[in-house]
This record gives sequence, C-alpha cells and structure tokens, in this order.
Amino acid sequence: MHTDPIADYLTRIRNAVRAGHRIVEVPASNLKKEITKVLFDKGYILNYKFDDSTPQGTIKIALKYHPITKEPAIVDIKRISKPGLRKYAKASELPRVLNGLGIAILSTSKGVMSDKEARKLNVGGEVLCYVY
Repeated sequence: MHTDPIADYLTRIRNAVRAGHRIVEVPASNLKKEITKVLFDKGYILNYKFDDSTPQGTIKIALKYHPITKEPAIVDIKRISKPGLRKYAKASELPRVLNGLGIAILSTSKGVMSDKEARKLNVGGEVLCYVY
C-alpha cells in the first residue's frame, strides 16, 4: 500500500475547515512547508509555524475565517496530481482555477509556486492541487 502525504496534508486542512477549527497540525516535510508558504502568501491561511521539536517536525497552521460571517477563506482544496497518475502542465497550458479566482499550486523546476507566478516565469510543472 502506498501513501500520499500531500493528499493527507490537504485532507487535514479540508477537515479542519469544515469542522470550524482555528488551528490544524500536520506532520512536516519540505514540500508541505513550501505549499504552506504559498497558501500564506496568497491569503488562504492566517499564519503558520514550523515546529522542529520532534525528528520529523510539525506544521501548525492557523486557518483564516471572515470576521463577521465566519466563512472560511478556503472553500475547497483538491488534490490533482496523484501518485498513481501524475498531472503535468506546460507553461502555455497552465490551468485556470474558477476562471482566475482560485489558484493551482505547482511544483516546478524553480520551486513550489502558484499558477500565476509560473505564468510570469514561463515555467510548467506538476499540478499538485487546486485551492479556492
């Protein structure tokens, strides 16, 4: 049986948002840290903290909600490229999520970034997930 740590990471965030939690803890890895930084830069999460007290380490993510309506910033977060079927996109064929309202997170040769940054740098890569 193969495991998919990125799918587990996204599922933990999705479940915490649906349950209305303020903070979610996930096991750390370099790729998960980079995805967390992209989510923070694009305004989908409030804050994050890398805790390296254990050998693997953890990531504490503070989820973002609207102050009045309590609506979450992350409506849905969906895994695209899976271990059984990888999805790649050329620089000219990068996906648009919700006609530009959401973001696609890509793993490129220049690091993990959003689809908008990849278009600016004219690089393609593996489409990890969609966030909106």
